[in-house]
Amino acid sequence: MSAPPNPALPSEPDDAALMRRIQASDETAFALLMHRWEKPVKAVIARIVLNTSEAEDLAQETFVRLWQHRDRFNLSQAVKPWILGIAVNLARNRLRWWRRRPSISLDDWTETPEPGPAAGAHGFKPLEQSEQARAVRDALAALPPDFREVIVLFEYEGLSYADIALALGTTPKTVENRLARAREKLRPLLRRWL
Repeated sequence: MSAPPNPALPSEPDDAALMRRIQASDETAFALLMHRWEKPVKAVIARIVLNTSEAEDLAQETFVRLWQHRDRFNLSQAVKPWILGIAVNLARNRLRWWRRRPSISLDDWTETPEPGPAAGAHGFKPLEQSEQARAVRDALAALPPDFREVIVLFEYEGLSYADIALALGTTPKTVENRLARAREKLRPLLRRWL
């Protein structure tokens, strides 16, 4: 005898619905949104500040700020650029704070995890991929922060120029210009991989 089919599970609310509930101080909705966006927020911050432990702290701070300033969110706008905008601003502030402390070198502060040994059965492919990943990380680290931000939001997060502009508090044309200049600076650094 077969079991009766399970009724369809209710779909999770979208970000806009969660933000409406969050603006009404619904902590459950906040926990859902935080769970949904925790990894993307950490990834964006880590790619900007180049330090995973700092990214953990700043991601937590991003969600604290989101809760504290939930009433400022415009429900007619997309949630993703707003959350990532908070994250990018915190990352910028941390970089500025760090630059004012010359007693610590940038190399000491940044964490660029070393890749593990390549699996013997796969030949040189994993080693080449880890070398390429390191080259991309180093090239991103060499960019000025405003260029790094647009590259991370466009290439890694897939945001449109308009959404990046919203997240960074600038215009789509400025985003387009920064992206073009960032790519121009990256091209010679990554020539081997292009």
